[in-house]
Amino acid sequence: MSSAAEGVSVREMPFSEVGFRIRYFHEASDDYLLALGVDRELLPRPEAWRSFFEEDYRRPLTERQSYALVWELDGQAVGFSSLDHIVFGVEAFMHLHILEVSWRRRGLGAKFVKLSASKYFETFELKHLYCEPNALNVAPNRTLQRAGFTYLFSHETIPGPINFRQVTTRWALDRPSTAHESHTGG
Repeated sequence: MSSAAEGVSVREMPFSEVGFRIRYFHEASDDYLLALGVDRELLPRPEAWRSFFEEDYRRPLTERQSYALVWELDGQAVGFSSLDHIVFGVEAFMHLHILEVSWRRRGLGAKFVKLSASKYFETFELKHLYCEPNALNVAPNRTLQRAGFTYLFSHETIPGPINFRQVTTRWALDRPSTAHESHTGG
């Protein structure tokens, strides 16, 4: 399923496309990885990472460790979002990545984040969605604010297995209530 607004669409990333997710990190400059809070030395070898994704894609959604969406602009892949720390029916953490510098700072991020959040809430029946970018990386923090996320706090942590210790900002978005969910019957 794809959602579109002004040429912007979001779709599930099939296993056949995980290579571009892996290349995104492995081919990034050291400066860019630093901005993301990623330690190149902690990146899994491409073949090991691909094997991890292959095994994870075989699991039912309720047991997945990771999930990804492709961000497209007029049918061209310009980025992706991934989900981890998934507790089906409860919460998960999202990550956001625009592939090329030329596609950044164009106001696309907030549109992609909104579409992704909607898809994540629906697919994983989430109540809460979090995102925790490096506090010094201004772009994702602004994007999350524009997309309607609420700032919760900043703290020093190691956010994931490919990250170094850093200060991150935690943002949250709660599942929008629907008319039937908020109806009290009175």
